[in-house]
Amino acid sequence: MNETSTAQTALIFLGAAIIMVPLVRKLGLSSVIGFILGGIIIGPFGLKLTGNDTHDIMQATEFGVIMLLFLVGLEIEPRKFWKIRKKIIGMGLGQMAITVSLLFLIFYLADWRTDQALVAALCFGLSSTAIVLQTLKEKNIFRTEVGEASFSILLFQDIAVIPILALLPIIAKKSDKDENQLLLQYLPDWLQPFSIILGVLALIILGRYIFVPFLRYVSRSGMNELLTASSLFLVIGVSELMHAVGLSPALGAFIAGVMLATSEFRHELESQIDPFKGLLLAVFFVSVGSTINFTVIMGDPMFIFTTTVVVLIVKFLVLVGVLKFFKLKLYQNFLVAFGLSQIGEFAFVLINYSTKLYLFDPKLNAQLMAITAITMCVTPILLLLNEKFIEPRIHKIKNEEPELELEGNIKQQRIIIVGFGHFGSTVGRLLRVNGIGATVLDNDPERINLLRSKGFKVYYGDASKPGILRSAGAENADLLILCLDSPEKNKFIMEYAREHFPQLKIFVRAKNRLDAYDFINNGVENIYRETLGTAVNMAVDILRATGMRAYAARRLGQRFMVIDKAMTRKLAKEQLNDKVTFTMTQYLDREAELLAEDSHSFDESQWNEYEEYQN
Repeated sequence: MNETSTAQTALIFLGAAIIMVPLVRKLGLSSVIGFILGGIIIGPFGLKLTGNDTHDIMQATEFGVIMLLFLVGLEIEPRKFWKIRKKIIGMGLGQMAITVSLLFLIFYLADWRTDQALVAALCFGLSSTAIVLQTLKEKNIFRTEVGEASFSILLFQDIAVIPILALLPIIAKKSDKDENQLLLQYLPDWLQPFSIILGVLALIILGRYIFVPFLRYVSRSGMNELLTASSLFLVIGVSELMHAVGLSPALGAFIAGVMLATSEFRHELESQIDPFKGLLLAVFFVSVGSTINFTVIMGDPMFIFTTTVVVLIVKFLVLVGVLKFFKLKLYQNFLVAFGLSQIGEFAFVLINYSTKLYLFDPKLNAQLMAITAITMCVTPILLLLNEKFIEPRIHKIKNEEPELELEGNIKQQRIIIVGFGHFGSTVGRLLRVNGIGATVLDNDPERINLLRSKGFKVYYGDASKPGILRSAGAENADLLILCLDSPEKNKFIMEYAREHFPQLKIFVRAKNRLDAYDFINNGVENIYRETLGTAVNMAVDILRATGMRAYAARRLGQRFMVIDKAMTRKLAKEQLNDKVTFTMTQYLDREAELLAEDSHSFDESQWNEYEEYQN
């Protein structure tokens, strides 16, 4: 099969992922290994199902990395980003500078050309954002010290791609302007060096004055399809804009994400883009496997093997040293070092660009691409060995316990409130004045805009869509408070949350006793009837107006609520056992039962107390 259409190639890639990933997951391996193995099997040097050239599909699937960085940006608010600036500069710059210096020295002593040694060292100093972040999320350790250290280093590396791209033509002593960088061509020569700053400033302005108003406008239509289209439009548009000014599309997407992290559409954007990101990343990893040129490897296996081992060891040792300087625990050092010891996906871009500038010949290009892909394949295996054999020994020797929570920085709230109308906002206000924060979801753009202007952190999103709850942090949350006006939606969200996030303690709003029966029979313990509290409060005020002391009236009101809730649970069980569907007459009969029960529930002393205050 020598030639295939883009659709056929995509179909084959997805098929390989669907078949291989479940197999490797059964063996306890990372899904990344399954994707890469699938690519090797179907690639030009395996079954040749994708044809002989996977360059086009690689370019297309790099969009998965762009979307990944956009989503990461959405999770980092600017003030939180500022808090970890020392780690980004310290860990990132330290790792990059030492790694590049050591690799350059090794390659130079191995009789590489000076320019080739320098460029290869710069390319190999990068790590794979896609593999590392995917692994951190799979292991649920993104919000730990390990996750923060990994993210800080990766972010610095992604930023470093920009000056490296600018440096390559200087090293090659050749000017090369990408014809696709349209805006860069129209800038005066004296302004071109500042194109990166201009690009970042343009993103900040667009994020504040264009993106958010645009999303508010679209959200008023009430059509989820338009929000999905708008999300993709923003990511693709930002990437193209950044490329046009000579900025890395992936870094541009990250900055755009950071700019939108404080907007009310943060969780909605995340839930809309996440499926596309996952799909494109899967195809990206498959394409990495398909690019491994076994002909080149067999032509000079010693060179490939030696260089791969040297790169992995140097990067591992440098990372351990840098992280030790920042006082991470030993098991954390090893986890980050093994995770980031591979060469990153941006190396594919830099190596091809260097070849275009005649820094590498086609043979060396193929060898470096093979080394990059092999390190990506090895990393999940190294992480597995660390998890199974090395980390348990470290904990035993050092008597260290794994740290599951990251204090401060990028930690999500533990409470999620769904619905911030009159009922939900009352709950949120009471929590807020007591210093308890919450992630709040609502789908009324006008209400959200007003509440955010008053200082409330409310986000746009329909929680009845499964992805929204996950984006809002339901996996790590403790409490879910359902305050929607619709009992049907509250019930749907409750059932979904109990199935997928069993750790959540659920509090739910019920409009009346009939809704309460339904929630009780579905196993919900914390039910709040909006008609009960208000009516009892009115009755208490009436008792006070008749002459009863405030304390006694409140006691009677509280006792009445306790009795009413107990009777409601009793009647709910009867409804479940008898499978009763209430008619209005039956409902009135039940009310009569409750009235009769009330008369027996208050003992003589309480009624005497009431009569005493009446007199």
